[in-house]
Amino acid sequence: MNVLRRWMFGPVPQARVAWLRVIAYGFLPVDMLLLTRSALDHAELPAELFRPVRLARWVHLPAPTPAAMWTVLVVVLVCAAIAGVASFRDGIDRRIVTAAGYAAAIGYLWWVVISMSYGKVDHDHLALVVALFALPSCGRARVGDRTPSEAAAWSVRMIQVAVVAAYFLSSWAKMRIGGTGWPGGETTAWALSRRGTPFGRWFLDYPDLLHFFQYLTLVVEFSSPLLLVLRGRPLYAYAAFFAGFHVVTYAMMTIHFLPHAIFLTAFLPLELIRARATPPPAVPEPSEGVAATS
Repeated sequence: MNVLRRWMFGPVPQARVAWLRVIAYGFLPVDMLLLTRSALDHAELPAELFRPVRLARWVHLPAPTPAAMWTVLVVVLVCAAIAGVASFRDGIDRRIVTAAGYAAAIGYLWWVVISMSYGKVDHDHLALVVALFALPSCGRARVGDRTPSEAAAWSVRMIQVAVVAAYFLSSWAKMRIGGTGWPGGETTAWALSRRGTPFGRWFLDYPDLLHFFQYLTLVVEFSSPLLLVLRGRPLYAYAAFFAGFHVVTYAMMTIHFLPHAIFLTAFLPLELIRARATPPPAVPEPSEGVAATS
């Protein structure tokens, strides 16, 4: 239990959380206006096409309407802006920052639940959802603050666990649905024939190589928990390997996993990034009368 506690709450600098907030909140406009804009499009569809995922059924979420989705969009982006700016400024009250962070998290969860209640569920959004709920939990955090914090450590660990879970459970699903024959199947070949790039389609002439990639994918994803125990350069190298894996996947079939891949940064010492120092406030020159008196 002591080992687990040290791993879960071993203090990390507040600056790491601040930079992760910048990444998470800065990415939300990209995701909501480009990647999951389907939530707005789905709101235009007849309500009978709404097939809520389990979470939506649990909370009895109604079918979306255009007014509701546009309201969620505006609220989430405004709250994200407030919480993100607080990473660089001291003047925003801690309670406002925390409330804005949780409002953004709840609103975004609503947004993705709607987006994924029409037949397609994207597992690459798990880390982003977890990050939005974990990051407001440790109060104020500035990008230049190297103060160690157990609360910051917990937030970072939760994001790391979500990243690893997405990899590990992805391979588990491959085995559960496709069985032990999945690596020798034609899943990658089918994906390349359907949406492959010219570079990716080149591999269709080498089925044995595609099978090797599928075996490699399983090994890599099942070994992803190593990200939680490695330290230092081996950890950074392994995180870079996963980033390269996503780059190759995008180059072959334009599948990017961006909402997930950006949180590989949770394994890096982001506190070493030097933010531009805020200049001290200018001291007004004394008036002639004050100068004469002194």
